[in-house]
Amino acid sequence: MNHSPSLSVPPSRTRRIVLLSLALLGLASAVYAVRRPLMMSAPRCLAGRWHGCLDTENGVLLTMLVGLPLAVLVAWVLARRRRAAGITWAWRMSLAEVGMLYGTVPFLWVTMMPGPGAGIVSGRVSLVPLRDLATMGPVGIVGNLLIFAALGFFAPMRFAALASVPRILALGAGCSVLVETAQYVLRLDRVSSVDDVLVNAAGAALAALASRPWWRTAACPVRVPDDVLIES
Repeated sequence: MNHSPSLSVPPSRTRRIVLLSLALLGLASAVYAVRRPLMMSAPRCLAGRWHGCLDTENGVLLTMLVGLPLAVLVAWVLARRRRAAGITWAWRMSLAEVGMLYGTVPFLWVTMMPGPGAGIVSGRVSLVPLRDLATMGPVGIVGNLLIFAALGFFAPMRFAALASVPRILALGAGCSVLVETAQYVLRLDRVSSVDDVLVNAAGAALAALASRPWWRTAACPVRVPDDVLIES
């Protein structure tokens, strides 16, 4: 029996479809699991109120999920413009840029939220490794893993210089040190802990490993039109 080549689906395309489906299924499952806390902030967020929406973790997460279609639209526009300019890997670059920002800024916003004693109590520092890890709990550990996960996942896809697990680990640790330092200097009533730095960096490195098949390992070539002559 002869099979028409036009009916066959490339393996790479099939893999992308499967991965996208799994990502959407995972996102839907996560949203369903936390649907009740999210709905608590929905009335205030829909009313445009600052208090009770963007100053709470649930409100920020809800706003992030609602704005996801807009982020996809921005990535689509960037990819279309790059493809029109003849730039290869247009979708990969555009998704990486939008993903790094959209997946990191909301978690940083939550991390920098002031506590009840902000501006009153002095900054607290915990420099003993693994001492605070036991008190974080599962939710705290997962939250710290996610803070720079998007950065670790998308940065190697966008920048060839960051296509290395040790470099992403150093990037995650450096960004985490900046956040912990800002919490201490601004007196946000938060503990600046070395364990936060370790878990943040580990989350970035683990996310980088998950995106390894799509890492950018060379300079992005640009297609030059045939009618353009380049003089040597």
